[in-house]
Amino acid sequence: MMIDGTQEYSVNMGPQHPSTHGVFRMVVHLDGEVVTNVEPKIGYLHRGLEKMAESRTYNQFVPYTDRLDYLAGPHNSLGYVQAVEKLMGIEVPERAEYLRVIFAELGRVASHLFMIASGSLDICGWTPWSYCTRDRERILDLFEMTAGNRMTLNYFRIGGVSHDVPDEFMPALKSFLDDMPEMIEEYYGIFFGNEIAQSRMKSVGILPKELAENLLITGANLRASGVQYDVRKAEPYGIYNRFDFNVPVLYGCDTYDRHFIRLLEIQESRKILQQALRDIPEGPVAAKVPKVIKPQVGKVYHRVENPKGEMGWYIVSNGTTKPARVRIRTGAFVNVQMLPAIVTGWKIQDLVTIFASMDLVLGEVDK
Repeated sequence: MMIDGTQEYSVNMGPQHPSTHGVFRMVVHLDGEVVTNVEPKIGYLHRGLEKMAESRTYNQFVPYTDRLDYLAGPHNSLGYVQAVEKLMGIEVPERAEYLRVIFAELGRVASHLFMIASGSLDICGWTPWSYCTRDRERILDLFEMTAGNRMTLNYFRIGGVSHDVPDEFMPALKSFLDDMPEMIEEYYGIFFGNEIAQSRMKSVGILPKELAENLLITGANLRASGVQYDVRKAEPYGIYNRFDFNVPVLYGCDTYDRHFIRLLEIQESRKILQQALRDIPEGPVAAKVPKVIKPQVGKVYHRVENPKGEMGWYIVSNGTTKPARVRIRTGAFVNVQMLPAIVTGWKIQDLVTIFASMDLVLGEVDK
């Protein structure tokens, strides 16, 4: 309710704004400093990737998939190549399956580290930003030594991966995993255990369990609202059913839990990576597939658990070298709709923190 004598007004936040984490625009309606409504305005990073997929061969589109969630490129590619493999009945070699899991989970850790870093920066936490990006650099080094790229790898292929990892990769990965417990302790000490951060985030921006389910929210945002759901467990893909890991769930439903659950998921990714490093076999890293990919007429839907939520690939084949239809279900795009529900009634300063906790990447939102 507005105070007598005041008038509601609206301001633009974005699309060029440091706290929108990309070209995202919000029309924020305010009564003084209190948010009365938010209108998300998307499309500033729309590149027409689905239509681009339909005008390129199946192999040609692989590099574009990394550009969806550009902070977690490997898992975007994983969903796409597995969808095509499912359509064609291709069996991937064991070593390639393990390499895919290793790169996907490293991508998940890198994405979560950047989310924690940027979330802390939004409340002027410079030190957590420095620590998280410092450690993320070690993951990007692993990517670079293998694929030559640090973010958009173009490493996965239909039938496996482009090539094996170099000799120095596994020792560097083991060193990183050995150092992770100390890193996680540092993140808690300087950010999650900080009383200023807690006062800014706890009991702020509540997303109730029922609302999260009704809005079809997925990923860490859903699990922070008390729903223990993860595609890797509910519908295992690749070789995820071989790994022993837990699905963290929190019940605070607030901004703090949406940040903190990423830290818990980093610990679970470490478990998966340790098992993959221990069990990875020798052997080929790519199946023998036709040089010209031409799936039979049909359609497929395949989904994976991306760092931003569930990503689904719907592909329709008409028997040619190019798909007839491609539709991408991205977690970040669906999760945008929770924003007006969780920011109304909070101050505009809280809007920045709440928005950070959603972990949106505009490449996934706009496609």
